Amino acid sequence: MLSGIDYVVVIAYLVGIMILGLYFARFVRSADDFFLSGKSLPFWAVGMSIVVTDISAMDFVGVAGQSYRFGISVGNFDWLGSVPAMLLAAFIFIPYFWKAGVYTIPEYLGRRYNDGVRAVASLCWIIFFAFDLGVLFWAAAVMFEPLMGWDPWFSIIVTAVVVGVYTFFGGLTAVVMTDVVQMVIMFVGGAAVVVVGLYHAGGWGGLVEQISAMGDAYQNHFELVQPADTQTPFPWTGILFGLTFVMSNAYMIGNQAIVQRCLATKSLWHAKASMLVGAFFKMFIPLLVMFPGLIALAAYPGMADGDQAFGTLVKNLLPPGLRGLLFAGFLAGLMSTIDSFLNSTATLWTKDIYERFLKKNASSRHYMIVGRAATVMLLVFGVLTAQLTQHFSGMYVAIQTFMSFFQGPVFSALLLGMFWPRATQWGGLVGVVGGIAVSVLFNVLVLLDASLFTIQDPFLYISWWSFVVGAGLNVIVSLMTARHSEQRLSGLVCRLPRDLKSNSGAVPC
Repeated sequence: MLSGIDYVVVIAYLVGIMILGLYFARFVRSADDFFLSGKSLPFWAVGMSIVVTDISAMDFVGVAGQSYRFGISVGNFDWLGSVPAMLLAAFIFIPYFWKAGVYTIPEYLGRRYNDGVRAVASLCWIIFFAFDLGVLFWAAAVMFEPLMGWDPWFSIIVTAVVVGVYTFFGGLTAVVMTDVVQMVIMFVGGAAVVVVGLYHAGGWGGLVEQISAMGDAYQNHFELVQPADTQTPFPWTGILFGLTFVMSNAYMIGNQAIVQRCLATKSLWHAKASMLVGAFFKMFIPLLVMFPGLIALAAYPGMADGDQAFGTLVKNLLPPGLRGLLFAGFLAGLMSTIDSFLNSTATLWTKDIYERFLKKNASSRHYMIVGRAATVMLLVFGVLTAQLTQHFSGMYVAIQTFMSFFQGPVFSALLLGMFWPRATQWGGLVGVVGGIAVSVLFNVLVLLDASLFTIQDPFLYISWWSFVVGAGLNVIVSLMTARHSEQRLSGLVCRLPRDLKSNSGAVPC
């Protein structure tokens, strides 16, 4: 349980973040301000915001839980699953999206293919973010229970109210600028757990020795590359094809919550630099979120729920004051991801669905009001769906499973749309819908027969095959349907000029 000094630290953090977030509400006067900060953000703030948008309380709890169960192979999701894709995004995709002047990734897909592809892609991300909010709220409940003894529903509602207030009023500017502070607190708090935990474990050598002595079941715990026939969810084949080729690129290049920050920078240089700054900090994330699971395994083997590892470690190892700082760091990671998902989902709903299909040509203030209303509805939905996370083998698996339904097909449409001029509107639509149908079929079959794949929770394989099917259907249907004219594709495909008459301004690749 937290002591008096811990409560002082946590309350000071919550009050400070609330004041900072509400301060930026004074700059929100239009939809552009609410969704893209008036394109005024600096690269360093956006880079830090990208990190804490991707790394949340779910990672502190969920990744620690996965490393408790399966070892360091989960670190691949940051080292291989983030950094290479972020470099690719910085030098190829982000410059193009920024120059295109789009609000959302589905907006680009709509221009490149048709409104059907735009609507499907947007709805997929909206649904994912909505359910992901539930997982994040449940992460708060899991953490609060051992530290504060709070009822899960009380923890969920408190978290939703605190984050919802400044996101509702301050828009993207409040989200990014509070993220800067939250990243610093998150790094300091996470480092404190690792340092103290390794000290109690006898250093890295002592940690390895203790876990290795637990028996054959733990011999692969320190193998970053797992064999193809492993019983863990992270075989090297899934890491290579499902994660490195598909899920990492789809997440860092096609994820609205990530890309939207880069689109809000003050210049193209800042847009590219922001992703590079984010990639630098991401290299340190596994040390903060993975090591606590290993430390908890050495100190408390036999826990029934690996997701309790991080909270148990904090409760039993850290002294008063430092425990409050870590708890503030946990809240920082939680709040930064929730506020990002809220703002990005409100953007998707308002720009891709409401403005495009329900009410065109309304005032900027009207769309800002719609975005704020969407923020409230998402909070309510996230609270109501939080307990669904209990049906998965860890909250990290829950998140990855949700993404496996659509990330592969949507990314295949984005990739072919930008680099293959022959892709047609019907090829894109059939590829996205068909790929999603295949991923749904696979997930249903896994529920009916868990032995369909050789590994537990086969979201990596499902992501890969849905990508392959989506790309294949896109190519086949595109070759059977009429191609777009070069005028139609101007500025939308790599190497095609933006202005065909002058043959200048080619899209960079």
